[in-house]
Amino acid sequence: MSIGRLLLVPNALDLGAEAAVDIQQVLALGVLQCAAGLGHWLAEDARSARAFLKRVHAVVPLRQSLQTIDIRELPRPPKGAGAVLPDDRVWCELLAPARDGQDIGLISEAGLPAVADPGATVVAAAHGLGITVLPLPGASSLLLALAASGLNGQSFAFVGYLPQDAVSRGVRLKELQALSRRIGQTQLLIETPYRNATLLKALLDTLGDETRLSVSCGLSLPSGWTRTDRIATWRQRPLQMPDRVPAVFAFLVD
Repeated sequence: MSIGRLLLVPNALDLGAEAAVDIQQVLALGVLQCAAGLGHWLAEDARSARAFLKRVHAVVPLRQSLQTIDIRELPRPPKGAGAVLPDDRVWCELLAPARDGQDIGLISEAGLPAVADPGATVVAAAHGLGITVLPLPGASSLLLALAASGLNGQSFAFVGYLPQDAVSRGVRLKELQALSRRIGQTQLLIETPYRNATLLKALLDTLGDETRLSVSCGLSLPSGWTRTDRIATWRQRPLQMPDRVPAVFAFLVD
């Protein structure tokens, strides 16, 4: 029996939006057709995976009923000192359908699986088990934000979340600003939506006047926007950040 594959299925970017976008406007028909044919899924949250499949079904009928599709949740990332990582047996069990010859879909809450997403661990496990990993094309909010920013797209780094402690966050921002100044590299950051305003304030309080800051919010939504200005201009014309819609922050010292 041939071994199955782990398919990285992109999701829409409308997480937290008041109204969902038409999924046909953001995902290719081939991706929807592929998703409609899968009977096994791995997801961060089974409920959101089912919601995604309902959206797919409205365009391409699912090959089997939603109730019979096997959706398994990924282990929660361990927290705290001494937290135990899942062992190989966990990954072998989650990837068992592929080892039995059936394809498995991996879905994120938004955008591309395994990019700023816990799915990266199961992708690594699939490689370790000799399972083919196939990414399907879809939008990444990080790359869309970088493209819209006008900042350096030849050299950039995604640095994820900053420390929540204000002092530690300020220290980290100064480190990243110094790095950006030294090598001309764009720094990309994200934050939980309800902390969007806190992160923007920290950026404006910490970064130098001439540093260019770009903020992209609600990408792929009709109301989505990107603004890029010097920090000095941001301070003169601040804006109110939404607390439910994801945003991507990027800055460059040039």
